Amino acid sequence: MPKTKGSKNRPKTNITKDYASQIAEKQETIAYLNTEITSITANIDTLKADLKEKKTALKKAEKEAASLEAKKAKAEAKAAEEDKKAEAESVVRRLLASGMSADEILEKLK
Repeated sequence: MPKTKGSKNRPKTNITKDYASQIAEKQETIAYLNTEITSITANIDTLKADLKEKKTALKKAEKEAASLEAKKAKAEAKAAEEDKKAEAESVVRRLLASGMSADEILEKLK
């Protein structure tokens, strides 16, 4: 069996560790992280409130846009109906002016 290198008789170095300073460092780190977490949580809460506000504003705007689109469609339909009615009246006037009777005009419209 091979021999191990180095002396087995050398004194063991007993390094005294300063646990108190290490504990203090870790407690400072913990305190810093807790303040960061608190700050981030507060920021998240503010952002959540802003998000909720924006979502309600978006819903309101979408609802108003849909209402305006419905009103626009209704107005366009009404305008188209009026145009159709005016066109029919002008056709009837033209036919009456050309000498057709009302019965003949009715038959042409059918």
